[in-house]
Amino acid sequence: MADGELVKKMLRAILQANKGGVSLSRLQSEYKELSGEQIPHKQMGHNHLDALLASMPSVIRMERNRSGEVCVFSTANIAKVVARQRSSKKTGRPHLVNTQMRVKPAAPLVLNGKILDNHLVPLANKRMTLPSRFHKEVHAHLSRNSQQTGPPLNLNESHGSGKGKPYNPQQVQGRIREILGKYSNGFWVSKLPQIYRELYKQDLPTEAIKDLETWTHICTVEKTCSSNPSELLLYPRPPAAHLTRSGSRSPRSPPSSSSSPSPPSSPATLTPDLKLKLEELLVKYSNGLWAHALPKLFQDTYKTKLPGHVLENLHLLSDICTIDYPMPDNPKRAILYKRSSTGGGGGEDENCNRRNSSTSEEELRVRQELGRRLSNHAVPSLQIPKEEYPSVLVVEATNTNGVILRYIGEGYSQAQESMEDEMREFYGLDQSSPTPLSSPSSGQLVAVRAEEEEEILRAQVCEVMAEKVKVYYVDHGFSEVISKTKVFELHEKFFKLPFQATKCKLAGLEPFCQEPAVLKKFETMASGRILLAEILERGQTPLVVLYDTSQDDDVNINAACMKALQDKTLASPLQVNSAYMNVTVSSVCSDGTIYCQLPSRGLAKLNEILENIETYFHSQVTSEFLVSRPFCGKGCLARYKGKWSRVEITNLHGSRVLDILFIDVGVQASVEVIELREIPPLFLRDLIAIPPQAVKCCLADLAVSVGSWTPDAVQWLREKVLNITDCSMKVAKVDETKRCIYVHLFTDKNFHDPARSLNHQMAQSDLFKQQPDVFLTSHRFLLLHTHLCFCLTVYLMALSGPKGGNNMDVYVSVACHPGHFVLQPWRDMYKLVVLMGEMILYYNKTEEKPLNIEKNQIYAAKVENNWHRVLVKGVLTNGLVSVYELDYGKHELVSCTQLRPLIKEFRQLPFQGITAQLAGVKPRQWSEEASIVFRNHVEKKPLVAQLEAIQEATNPWDRKLTVFLVDTSQEERDIWVHDIMAEFADELTNEL
Repeated sequence: MADGELVKKMLRAILQANKGGVSLSRLQSEYKELSGEQIPHKQMGHNHLDALLASMPSVIRMERNRSGEVCVFSTANIAKVVARQRSSKKTGRPHLVNTQMRVKPAAPLVLNGKILDNHLVPLANKRMTLPSRFHKEVHAHLSRNSQQTGPPLNLNESHGSGKGKPYNPQQVQGRIREILGKYSNGFWVSKLPQIYRELYKQDLPTEAIKDLETWTHICTVEKTCSSNPSELLLYPRPPAAHLTRSGSRSPRSPPSSSSSPSPPSSPATLTPDLKLKLEELLVKYSNGLWAHALPKLFQDTYKTKLPGHVLENLHLLSDICTIDYPMPDNPKRAILYKRSSTGGGGGEDENCNRRNSSTSEEELRVRQELGRRLSNHAVPSLQIPKEEYPSVLVVEATNTNGVILRYIGEGYSQAQESMEDEMREFYGLDQSSPTPLSSPSSGQLVAVRAEEEEEILRAQVCEVMAEKVKVYYVDHGFSEVISKTKVFELHEKFFKLPFQATKCKLAGLEPFCQEPAVLKKFETMASGRILLAEILERGQTPLVVLYDTSQDDDVNINAACMKALQDKTLASPLQVNSAYMNVTVSSVCSDGTIYCQLPSRGLAKLNEILENIETYFHSQVTSEFLVSRPFCGKGCLARYKGKWSRVEITNLHGSRVLDILFIDVGVQASVEVIELREIPPLFLRDLIAIPPQAVKCCLADLAVSVGSWTPDAVQWLREKVLNITDCSMKVAKVDETKRCIYVHLFTDKNFHDPARSLNHQMAQSDLFKQQPDVFLTSHRFLLLHTHLCFCLTVYLMALSGPKGGNNMDVYVSVACHPGHFVLQPWRDMYKLVVLMGEMILYYNKTEEKPLNIEKNQIYAAKVENNWHRVLVKGVLTNGLVSVYELDYGKHELVSCTQLRPLIKEFRQLPFQGITAQLAGVKPRQWSEEASIVFRNHVEKKPLVAQLEAIQEATNPWDRKLTVFLVDTSQEERDIWVHDIMAEFADELTNEL
């Protein structure tokens, strides 16, 4: 097949899977996911991507949406196939904007639906055979849901009043209260349908699950440390009578998949003062605190030792916290969770964002009159999107604590566009259209004809003048003075959609919310652009971090605005052909990059401030400076060589483990959140003004580029320059694009003689010669801990039984096609998250050592920012190693320097990745289109797997299951994936 035809085929497959269209950037992203490379528009003779797409009218149609972005649609007429690609209940996949976040989510488990714990609803133990009308029903159902972009009903009312069968809320609430009485420590929301069915012999109404968060008078719903907001925990509402002296309520903790070890008995007790201090720490770390970290944290915070009997008698803390044992074989690795302090009236603030739309006192006053004037036509409050990373259009900001924006996606911008289309038709220019308002009043909601004479927008009257009125466009977030002839009465049917213009607060910029430099930077980078918003805190004004994902690398807008406060005169001075003495090489990275500190005013001032902070912290006995809400780009303090140093958070692994960069020495590290401290307000402004003092450098005139250094070369350079404070260097070149300085480095002051430079010495040595490949062996793998095989075998055999057909809850981590995908057992997912956090902390602190890497052996490998348990499949001569992730089922290429021995502690949990194939379909060579359809239905989703057969093998990773996959997330029916794939194959064959 010619290259052009292959590109068309792949583009057609992507667009068939996105009936509502995709943005150019998302098209590029999905094409790369499918093919491993960008769309080759230049190779096909087009300077720009849109030019290539315009040359394919038989495949592609391009339009510009109201947000100004170009969207791409399929022109193919395969309606039945397309209907199956759109699930109305997918979250986190807005279609018409550039919103794909390339930063990996904090937790490795991102779930997009609910799991019903081995129970298929409504089926029991038989497979559902879909009748011949399947095509028509599914097409009608999915098309109806995927095309429903009109304005939703009152978003303030109960979800139960919307789509779904009616039910008796009082009866369901009473039963849930009884269930919570039996499970006072809480349980996963996904388990509620099973418990409800077992107790009351009825199915729990699906709408009731959606309404749980609003029933704050009987229960409390809480997010876990997972990055997915759909994974929730359910607890009884803490009664006020159970409050302790310090304000704690009844205990809560995530349910553990294993029973807790019995605590040792002891007559010891805790003093009220000690309990109060421990509770303060638990409040700071609401996502949990490792028990083993308590002694050091307590000592650092309160300048006194934690009594030794506390860790030996954790049950003494049961009245202020609950205890979880995620590693039951190691009872010392317990996690402590604070008790609930959630009141009954906070439900509205968590999920509702009523826009304070005015930008002046006058507009605020008239907004407050609105409720009185509108009588029965109340406008519902705007709900914050459920996904953690919604897309937003930034309107403007005169204060970073009140950035005006609009949410993008179904139910928001799409509903607004639909409403405005309807308004344009209703207020048309023909004679039957409504007449202008004769006397608009301040505070009144009206329809306004925009200056272009084409758009009709909702607005609120702010001020009435002689011939004009000042209005605020409630869906677009700005004000305008217009003629009275353009103002009409707003019909009641246009009151149903919440006002779309809303506000958010930028995290980390609160002390500098009105700084001109910050606002100017924000205006340049964000205003009028569609960005991705990470919601850190939900409330009336949500706390967010904004990202620009339109470039190759995601740009953290909050961090960029903070950097606008830096005083450039305090940066390290650098000029080409200039020499600098008394240079300190603070870091040598494994790729050959080095970081240097040069004498400067900024460095002197930095050291002075950090010394003052050391003294200040020694005098403070408070938990005020503990970091309780970490986020990427946040600046704070951490210990480096025994002293406090500035750091920036670069990545989060769940809620307790994170990666940081010491910005003044160029050293990266992984730490627990308890090791971080907030910068005291007294020193914040002065410290923020100093640019990072670590200068990124590369050695000039070397034949080997950065990234191709051998371990021997890195080690040689480290031995030569680290811990030496009187190096000297000469600048050869400044590369602004890579933000790197190319230098000649000397360990003395003889920088006039190039032959004495370390560059010259390395170029003349054999340090960069690659070692020959001597590790391509095929030793038979000897499993050191046979219980890894045994545990998995027992688990699978228990599921299969003599007849097979049993169900298990699974998560599909990888889906290539129906003949090959990887499952993870649902029940051990929490343990895997904990294990990976422990591996990050352990291996990121260990030094790189020479390792004899052998094929078919198990190691720990660093893949991107995480450490995985891997099986080595092959060792290449260029220093790369082919590995297979045993817990996730992915194949990766990593550098041999990124492998470490897998210690015994990390071999206890059985490998979680189980290879499988789909039952109910004939084995075949699956096409690219079929593979895309399959992935869209199963990958990164929790499903129910019905076990059909087990193909045995010596090693656990070589076993293969044959399973039926069932999606139970839809209310109307259970979706059997094999039926969809069989019909897809038949339809595609008929069309061809």
